[in-house]
Amino acid sequence: MIDEIQAALTDFSQRDSRIHYCQLDVDALERNQCVLSGTVLDEESLAEAKADLATRFPNIAFDTHKVKILSHTPPRVLTVGTNMTSVHSEPSWRAEQMTQALHGWQVEILLEQESWAFVRQSSGYLGWMYRPYLTGVVPPPATHVVYEPVALLRAEPQAEAALVGRMLAGTAVAVTAVEGSWAQLSLANDKCGWLPQACLRALDALPESEDGRRQTIVETAHTFMGVPYLWGGSTALGIDCSGFAQLTHRLAGVEIPRDADMQFNAGKPVEPPFQPGDLFFFGSERGHRAISHVGISLGGWRTIHSSRSRNGVYIDDVQEAPYLRDIYIGARTFLQP
Repeated sequence: MIDEIQAALTDFSQRDSRIHYCQLDVDALERNQCVLSGTVLDEESLAEAKADLATRFPNIAFDTHKVKILSHTPPRVLTVGTNMTSVHSEPSWRAEQMTQALHGWQVEILLEQESWAFVRQSSGYLGWMYRPYLTGVVPPPATHVVYEPVALLRAEPQAEAALVGRMLAGTAVAVTAVEGSWAQLSLANDKCGWLPQACLRALDALPESEDGRRQTIVETAHTFMGVPYLWGGSTALGIDCSGFAQLTHRLAGVEIPRDADMQFNAGKPVEPPFQPGDLFFFGSERGHRAISHVGISLGGWRTIHSSRSRNGVYIDDVQEAPYLRDIYIGARTFLQP
């Protein structure tokens, strides 16, 4: 019976590790009482595991007092204090980069190991961040979002002033002063700097109509032409296919999941004729997942996408590019009601 219960726990723990964490083991089994040990993400995960076990083993009572729960109430929250930081699958710079988090993003701290923190982002995405890049400083409420792919932050409101940093597109910031065509930003690392107002868009000015969002996605996507491909990248310093789709949607006021397969599963299916801003999805047996690539429609079959094959953001016609046409799966959108 122990082996059967352990097999069930192993099955449950193999759910998508990007958003789930559950490592449970049988600690002891006596008659109809089973004691579990291990670690789970939160109370909800533990309840799901117990419900699954109760269905499979209705005559066994499961004791979970030895199980450690990572998430607490209230959650422990820190803020990304650098202009960007990477999120890894393990607590090491050598581990796979899964995504990146921008300045000012707040994350829930679940576990710390030496100089690394296991975190949960607001989207539910899990991973390891370098702890020194996180700060306890709570940023002021954001008023604007950076639209320029890479915006140069100056010490004073003039182009000749000293360069003090770079802000990346998609970063939500608080404008605390305006002088001429310049805006002062108050940052999460207790620093300030100036950007041209043209690099920013007010959050309350983001498009609300479907047409406005489609136009913004396409216009923004073009400003990333030539940005190199980077696995797990989410910025103009290097970006992957799903990070590109997610970022262009964010700049239009639409939040979508991080990875291509998540986007495919969450989006609304659409058929030709495709509209600007619809998403094309691709996959093959050689891919790391069934859905392994995504591109943005420019209208019809023309797509702008970040691909390893082209080493960056470029435009293709899906019907004329065999490396896309032959692995096309379907299209989705997040822009229709």
